[in-house]
Amino acid sequence: MVSDLKTLINIASVSAKDQNLVECAEAVFTLMNRVGIKSEIIYLDPKDKNIAASSLPAPVVYGEIKSQKNPYGKTILFYNHYDVQPEDPLDQWDVPPFSGEVSGNYIYGRGSSDDKGELITRIKAVEYFLRETGDVPCNIKFIVEGEEEIGSIHIEKYLTKYREKFACDGIIWEFGYVNEKNIPIISLGMKGLLYVELIAYGPNKDTHSSLAVIVENPAWNLIKLLNSMRDENGRILISDWYNDIRNFNQEEEKILNLELFEANEFKKEYGISRFLGDISGIDVKKALCGSPTCNISGFVSGYIEQGAKTIIPSFAKVKLDFRLVPNMDPQKQFAKLQQHIKDLGFKNININFIHGEAAARTSPNDPFVKIITESAKRVFGDVILNISSAGTGPMHSFQKILKASSVSIGSTYVYSRIHSPNEFARIDLLINITKCIGEIMENYN
Repeated sequence: MVSDLKTLINIASVSAKDQNLVECAEAVFTLMNRVGIKSEIIYLDPKDKNIAASSLPAPVVYGEIKSQKNPYGKTILFYNHYDVQPEDPLDQWDVPPFSGEVSGNYIYGRGSSDDKGELITRIKAVEYFLRETGDVPCNIKFIVEGEEEIGSIHIEKYLTKYREKFACDGIIWEFGYVNEKNIPIISLGMKGLLYVELIAYGPNKDTHSSLAVIVENPAWNLIKLLNSMRDENGRILISDWYNDIRNFNQEEEKILNLELFEANEFKKEYGISRFLGDISGIDVKKALCGSPTCNISGFVSGYIEQGAKTIIPSFAKVKLDFRLVPNMDPQKQFAKLQQHIKDLGFKNININFIHGEAAARTSPNDPFVKIITESAKRVFGDVILNISSAGTGPMHSFQKILKASSVSIGSTYVYSRIHSPNEFARIDLLINITKCIGEIMENYN
């Protein structure tokens, strides 16, 4: 297991940089076939495989294995991704980011948890059954994409084109957390996302700052706009932003009340003393699962290098991500943002739609949820049911096109530093989740 994971970590498959995606897809394909999973690398256009162009959609690795004793039974689809986040900032890593270095119970490197470690657990669960019994308890399919970290920009097209090939009864999502007490968190949904870029323009070139008495600085203009969009407690001030939100139902409220959340451990891990808006208790859990957000992902303007340079910058740019909840449509919310900028009379500001995904949730009463929950209890002794992850992925597209329930369960320790320097996976959790996936397969027939 560790050796195979290290092989994948060693491939710096950074989708944001169009880096090593085909190479990693080929490595996943080779690994799957080696353990007995019939696999292929598929493209939106079959001609693309003969074209070495970074602008092409990243290929998807598809794997399938039918149960010999139950070929007409149910099918589980494992969704994962082989791309990773950029390694930056390099100076904050204690080990090379693509080394796969092992130290005791930990394996370090970009993708160790998100998402190559999770992928390995699913492959190894299948490998176990094939090695020990020569068969799998239920039908298995894999979709492993290479663009999840940049918003899965082509996955809906893949799902539409290959709908019949990907058909399944239940989807196990690409990740799942395990908390501080080694209890797996089974998540039933994901938030949606609206990702935009705002560019404020000023003078036609960087200008001497002595002219600041008569020349407008685009950075101030952009800051003014940003301050109009959100208050100090995180509430979004854009008109009608919350109109379409679906509130928690009675069953979801019950689950939220039962869910464990170690607030003090969370604060310690992230070096904070309070939660935004000074919320506490169940309100924290409600916010993580069901509150929209407006977040500055990046801001750049003017001179930021060593020393001084007194200028009025010619532009200021910000990237924003808005997390969305069920019933919020990314395009509709984008239109509200556009109207907000127009109504306040901001000039010389361009707004660019980068990406949008709708939110998704699976009902806690879905039979697939019960099977996964009971299987996890057999391995871990206890589970935590979570209404929705605070993060985003293309779960809505899978549910809409494949008409199958999606549930997240996995091996990622809750503080494994995904998307951050020194990302790691715990080897003990990789092993235990592999056992858990095996239990799910055995009970899903």
